[in-house]
Amino acid sequence: MKIQSVFDKSFAAYGKVVEGYDFTALLDALEANSDKPEDAVIYVPSVPVLEKSSVYSELRDNCYGGMPIQIGYCNGTNTKLNCYEYHRDSEIDIAADDVILLVARQQDIIDGSIDSSRTEAFLCPKGTAVELYATTLHYAPCSAKKGQGFRVVIVLPKGTNEEKPSITPKNTEDKMLFAANKWLVAHKDTTEAADGAHVGITGENIDIIDSI
Repeated sequence: MKIQSVFDKSFAAYGKVVEGYDFTALLDALEANSDKPEDAVIYVPSVPVLEKSSVYSELRDNCYGGMPIQIGYCNGTNTKLNCYEYHRDSEIDIAADDVILLVARQQDIIDGSIDSSRTEAFLCPKGTAVELYATTLHYAPCSAKKGQGFRVVIVLPKGTNEEKPSITPKNTEDKMLFAANKWLVAHKDTTEAADGAHVGITGENIDIIDSI
């Protein structure tokens, strides 16, 4: 798979690089207070020590226009696509290590399905922050080098990825709702599918191991 850069023009369909902020203290806090598993990926939606960072209020008021936000992380080691998720808003990812983001477009989900060939890969260098637009499909980042893990700060509106609301499905999209403000489409060969996630990624479960 071709690995592009978040600084390439082609990334504009999915998001943009976030500039003008000093994330040094936030990333230092992430590295000091979170693990980086060698054989798994962990996600924590809200971490108090990260939310105490001075940049918290700037992200809340500047990036999200004053909306309540949460700052958590996604850490680990991964080379596979596995799933796609989206939210009703942008997500800010801040890389503490080089990572590769696998993305696609929500508009390419047809009747609850999307072919994995729609996926594009982008390198997000260490220290870089990106905004992923609401219509950008994404999931856990991937390692940029074989055998190397990653740490990534994840910023979202408060409550995202918490307990799924109890709803009566009214359409196909409702069947994809997996958690609060989280719509999920899984490949059949994943633990998420086994846990009841909507299976909608067709084709291969992309693995970038041979591209890094």
